[in-house]
Amino acid sequence: MLVAANHFYPEKLAIANNGITQITKGEVDIATNAETQLLRESLVNPDLRVIATVTESFYRIVARKSAGISSLKDLAGKRIMLQTNTSAHYFLVAMLATVGIKEEEVTIVPMATPDPDNVNMDKMSDALAAGEIDAISMWEPEPEDAINKLGDDAVVFQDRAVYREVFNLHARATDLADPEKRRAIVTFVRAVADASAALRTEPTPYLSLVASVTRFPEELIKGSWSEMEFPVKIAPDLLDVLAREDIWVAKELNRAPRSREELAKFIDYSIVEEALSSK
Repeated sequence: MLVAANHFYPEKLAIANNGITQITKGEVDIATNAETQLLRESLVNPDLRVIATVTESFYRIVARKSAGISSLKDLAGKRIMLQTNTSAHYFLVAMLATVGIKEEEVTIVPMATPDPDNVNMDKMSDALAAGEIDAISMWEPEPEDAINKLGDDAVVFQDRAVYREVFNLHARATDLADPEKRRAIVTFVRAVADASAALRTEPTPYLSLVASVTRFPEELIKGSWSEMEFPVKIAPDLLDVLAREDIWVAKELNRAPRSREELAKFIDYSIVEEALSSK
């Protein structure tokens, strides 16, 4: 998104550091978020639509061997830090389920809300290295940072078949129906496709920009790069992902899960198809 806005979109764009709640507030026209937040925010704003999958990110749980952890089963009873009610939270629950551990059988340590300088996120790996917690579940590049800080004490758990974040670009259905706004959105998705192609080929020229905005060191971003893919399409199994994950979100919000038919309306395939066909 940053590279598209700064290098490939024909006009200057302002990029804000938040997500789809800003669409609901009327502060932005398009925004990114993981599929988890779409499931939450679409209850408030049913006009939201996924218009492209920008990134697929493969999460990792990083734990301390010195805490007696060598397998996923060893996480039972341990202190695990994450940002609650997010994709990182769902990832942990999904991974624990593969070995028969329920969420209530671990101690969730909530992370402070991420700040613009990512100081709170960095405290996760510091707390892990200091022995204040036993493991973290988080998106990149924090797992990479934790692995670097723990060294030989690090043990990593990942199963890409169990979960990967589907990080999407969203817009309002009403804006997609407006010819002028639709043209601008299609042009931006085309820019995202161009940026993604450039990043897949050679990301190095753009890492300084990403580092300057995200406040993560360039080497840390580079080290975690292999844990992400940049498809610029609608993930083929997105509806399956939404249906499966809405069961967990519904339980947390004390509501009934939505049907596949209800969830399918939040996916609009036409924008990315139009953007790619006009390249």
